[in-house]
Amino acid sequence: MEAARESMAALLDAGLFGPAQTLGCFLVSSVGAGNDAGMSMKVESLVQHGDALYGEKEFRRALNAYKQAMQYSRSIPRQATSNARSSVSATGRSPSPNSSNLLSFNENEVKFKIALCHSALCEHREALHEMEGIPSKVRTLKMNMMLGKLYRISRNSRTAAVCYKECLRQCPYVFEAITALAEMGLSAKEFSLLFPQAPNRGGKVLGDFVDAQRWWTRYVEAQCCIASHDYKGGLDIYLELMQRFPNNVHILLEIAKVEAIIGRNDEAIMNFEKARLIDPNIMTYMDEYAILLKSKSDYIKLNKLVHDMLHIDPARPETCVALAAMWERKDERKALTYAEKSLRVDDRHITGYIMKGNLHLSLNRPDLAVTDFRGAQELRADLRSYQGLVRAYLALSKCKEALFTAREAMKVMHQSAKALKLVGDVHAISSSGREKARKFYESAIRLEPGFLGAALALADLHVVEGRNKEAVMLLEKYLRQWADDSLHIKLAQVHAATNMLSDALSHYQSALRINPQNEAAKNGLERLEKQMKGVDPDAPEEDEENEEDDIDDRDEFI
Repeated sequence: MEAARESMAALLDAGLFGPAQTLGCFLVSSVGAGNDAGMSMKVESLVQHGDALYGEKEFRRALNAYKQAMQYSRSIPRQATSNARSSVSATGRSPSPNSSNLLSFNENEVKFKIALCHSALCEHREALHEMEGIPSKVRTLKMNMMLGKLYRISRNSRTAAVCYKECLRQCPYVFEAITALAEMGLSAKEFSLLFPQAPNRGGKVLGDFVDAQRWWTRYVEAQCCIASHDYKGGLDIYLELMQRFPNNVHILLEIAKVEAIIGRNDEAIMNFEKARLIDPNIMTYMDEYAILLKSKSDYIKLNKLVHDMLHIDPARPETCVALAAMWERKDERKALTYAEKSLRVDDRHITGYIMKGNLHLSLNRPDLAVTDFRGAQELRADLRSYQGLVRAYLALSKCKEALFTAREAMKVMHQSAKALKLVGDVHAISSSGREKARKFYESAIRLEPGFLGAALALADLHVVEGRNKEAVMLLEKYLRQWADDSLHIKLAQVHAATNMLSDALSHYQSALRINPQNEAAKNGLERLEKQMKGVDPDAPEEDEENEEDDIDDRDEFI
């Protein structure tokens, strides 16, 4: 079977896992184990069969094959295999099987493969147990990377940091390790100690090395800023890096994601669109883009985006979240099933938790929303998870918990107008707290004059307290600087409440000229027209069938 074993190695190297899996059945069943050489070949065949099964995503069967290989290997005399182990290739199988010699077997590599299978099956504790059996001195870059992830999942941040640091010592460009360490609080100065020393030629440091170290350091500083919620600082550095690396899709996406988190929705949409123009098949953060399009009621672009994502990869968690965003307007329960699917695909997908939490709020299940937003916070706390938690606690009438969460956000994200506004939102719930709410809203506006969310909240507060004139003056002041549909809608609502129906009509029409798809403006205009005709806008009427843009959501692929 020597020719078959050589073909097995060739099939695996070519990534033809289906034929390799079938051939592996023949090899595993034909190899005799009457002597050490036969036993070693059986072990090798089991490992190769496991590789083929893993490539076919049959993780449970691959796991069984690797474990069998480990069991058989223990019956081979250690002296007979020690030389082979020391010369094994990184793939865990001998590059050229030879019947006259014992086949090589790398126990540590097979342990790593067993851990990969456990991890793919979400059996993280078992995966960690296998990885801890690999001595630290022989761990490869990918082994350290996986071990860091597993320790982080088990909330052992200190040991995870050790593994990630080792990754950067082996290769400073493991960007996932940079992000993880920044989120765990490593400072930019500590990062610099991990970058390799500059090579010298004739006493001179190479120019390329200096340039690489400079932009690497700036990238690290951006990650540290964002991890510490200094979003403005991080964005400034990313924009600087864009000058050095024009049309860098990764940096464009990072900029867009941060802009989405802090509420700069128009800028975020523009940068997501730029990234898609450069690389139309990009999937990273496209669920964030989908949520933004939904918030803008731009369902034509949203449907096109979801269609493209289904064509690129229907099984990605981003696709599931984008489908949830698309279905939210039509069927919130169906949208919820897609959000849940995103987390079954990847139980650490933060956007999936955020989407699921918001859907539970819409479905009047704030108790479940609390769990969802807590899940997002455990992975990485950001403004959206704090906002969701506050909304959920207020819906549960847990004002103390809401205030504690809002203050925590303000403490974590100091100098954040959004966090100040969040504290104001909690105080605004009760009549006794409205004066405090007003001060927080005004502080947010002073800190960030262009923050429309705080202006709209302050206008609402004026209306609640009967100061409609002040609300109109505030909103008109902002309209002189920002032509925003949300400002027109709020003005229309204030005018409608004071029976100034013609002014309300004008502002609803202005909102729709800015954003023809704005659902709030459409619904408000419909109610207003009924009022102007003397019809009760809240009177029940027969449901009308609405024509929706149809899209093949390909349920069977998700």
